[in-house]
Amino acid sequence: MFLGTAAGTGVPPESTQQAIGYPSLFLLVLIGALVPVVPTGALVSSAAVVAFHHTAPLSLVLVFVVAAFAAYLGDLALYWLGQRGMRSKNGSRRLEALRRRAPEDRLAQAQEKLNEHGVAVLTLSRLVPAGRIPVMLACLLARMPLREFARGDAPACLAWAATYQVIGILGGSLFREPWEGVAAAVALTLAVSTAPGVWRRIRGTATP
Repeated sequence: MFLGTAAGTGVPPESTQQAIGYPSLFLLVLIGALVPVVPTGALVSSAAVVAFHHTAPLSLVLVFVVAAFAAYLGDLALYWLGQRGMRSKNGSRRLEALRRRAPEDRLAQAQEKLNEHGVAVLTLSRLVPAGRIPVMLACLLARMPLREFARGDAPACLAWAATYQVIGILGGSLFREPWEGVAAAVALTLAVSTAPGVWRRIRGTATP
């Protein structure tokens, strides 16, 4: 019905899909930055596959901008909530949730890297699976101002969006059907995100 109405008014179906798709991508990436239940990397790769197959090259630029901006806003919101928890006498549930998601060894590594490289470590944290939260918590514990965090997080989100978009473009270029490219991109991003955890468990069981 909705697509038929759009066609009847002279609006191309692709324009309707884009009008729905970009806000959806923005909201899902934003939510994924706040709550780790949405595979945001897979979302960006999948959106890049669809843009590669069905829409003008400008759509790839829009996917990149929307994903990077949503990730950036999500990071800033999460960091701001963490700062509120740090200033509170009783802490906050959000800060405790961050602590639960940052194992002690990963947090110690993040603090060491932060001391060595400053805000530049934020870029790497966005590209390393499960690296974002320990580094963010290290920044909170170091009492890094929100403005300084925002300055370091901007290139991190740009690099993150570019990386997963490239994965999507590669998946789209390897397969003729869009759904095949989406499946390949999702499988690759999930493999990349789970590989470090699997490797740590293997090393842990192998250590006497």
